[in-house]
Amino acid sequence: MTAPWVIDRVGVVGGGTMGAGIAEVCARSGCDVRVLEVSDEAVAAGRARVDASLGRAVRTGRLQEVERDAVVARLEWVTDYAELGDRQLVVEAAPEDEALKFRIFRTLDEACAPEAVLASNTSSIPLVKMATVTKRPHQVVGVHFFNPVPVLPLVEIVESLLTGADTLVAVTDFAEKRLGKQTIRSKDRAGFVVNALLVPYLLSAVRMFESGFASAADIDEGMVKGCAHPMGPLHLADLIGLDTCAAVAQSMYAEFKEQLYAPPPLLLRMCEAGLLGRKTGQGFFAYP
Repeated sequence: MTAPWVIDRVGVVGGGTMGAGIAEVCARSGCDVRVLEVSDEAVAAGRARVDASLGRAVRTGRLQEVERDAVVARLEWVTDYAELGDRQLVVEAAPEDEALKFRIFRTLDEACAPEAVLASNTSSIPLVKMATVTKRPHQVVGVHFFNPVPVLPLVEIVESLLTGADTLVAVTDFAEKRLGKQTIRSKDRAGFVVNALLVPYLLSAVRMFESGFASAADIDEGMVKGCAHPMGPLHLADLIGLDTCAAVAQSMYAEFKEQLYAPPPLLLRMCEAGLLGRKTGQGFFAYP
């Protein structure tokens, strides 16, 4: 692969909140997109997420109905890794589980064309670990989107010690020129740029609530009205997903061994109880 390299055929592994959003923005940019899920039921759920997002865009006037139909036509949903064999870029958007991601990258390495770039949307797991389970470590890169993907403009481009310069150029050009995103570059450290700063803040809010120092509503109101944040930390944690917050915190604590990254017991208990935030209808706040 040599830069510049035009990416038209994209694969996405995982049709959850992040994967569905990534698939949508790629399809809206004109790409031929194929989304891999584990079952027909998961495919139906992923397709419903994209349909709901596109429906909101139509209702708010950000998208015309004919444009929505064109986006849907550019999206294909599959359950077999072999269907990703012709993709130029494949973005893994599976849960933050190291063993799962390693399995995915080994399988992608076998299924995809030798020149394909394999990217991860991980928010915390070191890229080099995923790169070294493949035979193409110079073509493995972090492409970290933010939720909701169709709305937030930022993408973190993360290079491991093994990522090739041409790979970085290709994915940066794709994110900026094709998807219309703004990019920042990060080295391969747990949390990268944004979560390294954000996660300790969210965990501090959880600890404050856990200690009984202030209510969840007052903590969030303080940061919104007192610091002009668009959303309070506990509402933001609910939006991200408490399981994702806990996984990122655990990954960062494992790497740095600093107490500010350790997930508070309450956060872990809420994850064990299935109270994960917006996606389950209940976290620090209720979402009817």
